[in-house]
Amino acid sequence: MGFFKKPTLRTRDDQRTSAAELTLRASILPLCLVTILFFLWGFSYGLIDTLNKHFQVELNITRARSSGLQAAYFGAYPLASLGHANWLLRHWGYKTVFIWGLCLFGTGALLTWPCLVYHSFGGFCAATFVIGNGLGSLETAANPYLAVCGPPKYSELRINLAQAFNGIGTVVAPVLGSYVFFTDVGEGAEALKSVQWVYLAIACFVYILAVVFYFATIPEITDADMAFQADATNAGTDVKPFRKQYRLFHATFAQFCYTGAQVGVAGAFINYVTESRIGSYQNGVPQATSNADAARFLAGAQGTFTLGRFVGSALMKFVKPRWVFLVFMTACIVFLIPSITERNNTGMSMLFIVLFFESIIFPTIVALGMRGLGKYSKRGSGFIVAGVSGGAVVPPLLFVAADSRGRADVASGYSPTAFAMVVPLMFFVAAWTYTICVNFVPAYRNVADSFHETEIGIVNTPGANDPEMQHGYGAKDGSPLQTEAVHHDEKKV
Repeated sequence: MGFFKKPTLRTRDDQRTSAAELTLRASILPLCLVTILFFLWGFSYGLIDTLNKHFQVELNITRARSSGLQAAYFGAYPLASLGHANWLLRHWGYKTVFIWGLCLFGTGALLTWPCLVYHSFGGFCAATFVIGNGLGSLETAANPYLAVCGPPKYSELRINLAQAFNGIGTVVAPVLGSYVFFTDVGEGAEALKSVQWVYLAIACFVYILAVVFYFATIPEITDADMAFQADATNAGTDVKPFRKQYRLFHATFAQFCYTGAQVGVAGAFINYVTESRIGSYQNGVPQATSNADAARFLAGAQGTFTLGRFVGSALMKFVKPRWVFLVFMTACIVFLIPSITERNNTGMSMLFIVLFFESIIFPTIVALGMRGLGKYSKRGSGFIVAGVSGGAVVPPLLFVAADSRGRADVASGYSPTAFAMVVPLMFFVAAWTYTICVNFVPAYRNVADSFHETEIGIVNTPGANDPEMQHGYGAKDGSPLQTEAVHHDEKKV
């Protein structure tokens, strides 16, 4: 069968397909298409970090107020992952949510145009909130889709490898910002015109991508499929009511704390460098590093972040993902501490290392948190993605702490932003509790290991060699996959 077929937007969630047993070969094509989405929101996230400093300069606003961008962007995630996107995911399926998220993303990108024309920071935050709803919808579907589309044994490896392309997007955005956004600094309307065209190009691209997803045929993984995986590995916890899925709620808490810390560090990176690193000397007087140079350093730091995802993915092929998770999470804490006290290249290099070890944390929490959820997988993934809202909480706290310390003095090494790195440090430590439990508490560890050791999708299974079944075109019993309206049980409520 061809990849493009008659479009279908609704699937039954109570009928098992052989998507639960997709082989590596059968999962490659849909995973490649979904991976494009990771680049998109990595690019968008990178733009937010760069525009944070750009608006401080162009609109003469404080660090705390500029963090409204992060608050709007990440504050939209719970509304999507626990609200509209999660409802669509449970009642319609992954494909519908992909298209819905892309349309919201494109609409938000178009709304930025009048806001930039009239220099309305509040309006731009509102447009960013719409973009956040779109990207929150995409993450609600894409992260769990990558975790479950293919052999469960390679779930963490698969999602980390795809997330590496998210990292590439975060590298490209600061580079674009350093050469485009900061070239007309202080020139009024001209300074923001380039930003307008970037968002217009984004809108056109995502609308085209939405059309591609509409016509593309991708396997739909149902809750029945996930219940089968949980039963086959003897690690299912879906026999308990949803309110007793304590591992899920701990993973959500860890995601909230970790994402908040990650966004705080990245969002404050340019401020940190311009305040704590001497860029040049004029008549023997130290001068701060320029915004453009700091944006290029941010691109380099995001490059180490991307490298970390490729390295982490490779390690997971040979080492249990939970051990890689433990080492990387611990390293984030260890190397962030000296960034608070050190200055110049030493302090900045600590942040480079922190970003390297941050790389695999987010996707690994998603993959491990979904282990054993079975029929609660779609609903539970919404909670984990909602943890991204930590990115709306920690940056404002960090910048308020920085503003309270007064103005920076690069000559003396006084940096309010460096001091404020204490805030993400505390959140890293809170997220670390989940890492400890996954590795040393049997109730967490046994579930993670059971899925890592399963051979589902690797050894031959009934129907695995049937192309129709591999791509989820038919139900497990061989009947056509139903697409009409269905009745949902209480777990859909």
